[in-house]
Amino acid sequence: MKTSLLSRLAIAPIPMPRGIHALPLRLIIGFGFMEHGYAKLARGPDGFIAILHALGMPFADLLGWATIAIELIGGLLILVGAFVPVAALPMLVVLAVAIVTVHLPNGFSSIKLMSYDAMGAHFGQPGYETDLLYAAGLIALCIGGAGPWALDSYWASRRKQA
Repeated sequence: MKTSLLSRLAIAPIPMPRGIHALPLRLIIGFGFMEHGYAKLARGPDGFIAILHALGMPFADLLGWATIAIELIGGLLILVGAFVPVAALPMLVVLAVAIVTVHLPNGFSSIKLMSYDAMGAHFGQPGYETDLLYAAGLIALCIGGAGPWALDSYWASRRKQA
């Protein structure tokens, strides 16, 4: 019995409902994007727009507000599993722009421990690793679907019944 259970859990996929793998992806990607958008609003959009100006981005005001909207609305759509491929496209663009304009010069790793002292750990600027992880998750959701507990799945089942 123990060998049987071990062998079932040792080799992917572990026995779970079909498509359930999408749920943790949707939760962390959706929440993560919404948190980033909310942080930009909470700190004041002007601060983020000033950063875009400093980076030399054209139409910084428009791009700043568009980024906030994409992060909040796109994050919510991913979280609930609605219109995932449509939501993912502008989110992937935001990630690509962040990689090229901010994170690429910092290398791959998102965690750069610079020092540790009585005040705790001190980290350097993050690289593009986390952006690539978000992008991979979005692409995986587009390819494999949003899973059984998603609005996209609900709407697809309703169409089949009609």
